[in-house]
Amino acid sequence: MPRVLLVVDVGNTQTHFGTFAGPELQEHWRFATVRVSTADELGAALRNLLELRDVAMADIEASIVSSTVPSLGPEWCAMASRYLGHEMLAVGPGVRTGMPIRYDNPREIGPDRLVNSVAAYERVAGPCVVVDFGTAITYDAISGEGEYLGGIISPGVEISLEALTERAAALPRIDITAPRSLIGKTTVDAIRSGIVYGTAGQVDAIVRRLREELGPQTHTIATGGLSGAIVPYCATIDEVDELLTLTGLRLIHEKNV
Repeated sequence: MPRVLLVVDVGNTQTHFGTFAGPELQEHWRFATVRVSTADELGAALRNLLELRDVAMADIEASIVSSTVPSLGPEWCAMASRYLGHEMLAVGPGVRTGMPIRYDNPREIGPDRLVNSVAAYERVAGPCVVVDFGTAITYDAISGEGEYLGGIISPGVEISLEALTERAAALPRIDITAPRSLIGKTTVDAIRSGIVYGTAGQVDAIVRRLREELGPQTHTIATGGLSGAIVPYCATIDEVDELLTLTGLRLIHEKNV
């Protein structure tokens, strides 16, 4: 049986993980990120989800984690030591990425942003931008020479919705789905239109400015759990890859073995 690699992307809202056999992604799963989870709880959750696809913990020979939640990175590493029998690689200072960093303080870069950038450049081999629709919307710029140049961070879709409904008591909470029309005929429709078209407009404006700096041939890849709700209304996104971070984790692991 080929060597199985476990890759774990711990986000502020969701944790996305998968298993690779060589370059091929076998399976992947998502579950809610719980910031107070212990190594034992993570081990139990991992085992239960793996068993749904007939994957055994014993099949996993190596693992890597990227965590935007500082408290959970060590817990995942402890889980791997206790239940997988090996040391989990954690993306951070000292880990080889193969990507030069042109950032004032590289320690400030979210590990998921760096992982996405590595995966994007591996695919494009030229100037590119990654737009990640997560808790925040992040834009990461990679030069034609494969350098991480920096990026842009703005509030995510769900954060914007929460702020709107918390500050305006009369406005209801809504699901993020496709607007029925640009001009809303109900309050719910009006909010939905504002969030979806407003976010899409922000994305297009920022990406166009980035292309002015990086060049018109700059390729833009979207990822993240909410990309499917916004990208259909964007004019500047070239492709969507919801598995981009998992691929980047595999690539970085390969550079450190």
